[in-house]
Amino acid sequence: MAVNDDRHSSISGLTEAEAREFHRLFVGSLFGFVLVAVIAHFLAWQWRPWLPGVHGYSMIDHARDAAAYLFSNVA
Repeated sequence: MAVNDDRHSSISGLTEAEAREFHRLFVGSLFGFVLVAVIAHFLAWQWRPWLPGVHGYSMIDHARDAAAYLFSNVA
C-alpha cells in the first residue's frame, strides 16, 4: 500500500486540497455565525437598548404592569 507523503508533511495531517476545503467551510460557517449574531444583537437593541435614554429603563415598569395584568386575567 502506498503512503501519501503529503499527509506526513503537514502538522494537521491534511493534504493541501483538504486544508483549503476545510478553510473554506470554516470561513463560511464563521461568516454565517457572525451574520446571525449581528442580526440578533440589532433586534435586541431595537427591543431594549443597552444604554438607557433620558427616562432610564422606564419601559421595564410598563412591561411588569402588562405582565401582571395578563396573568391576573388568565388565572
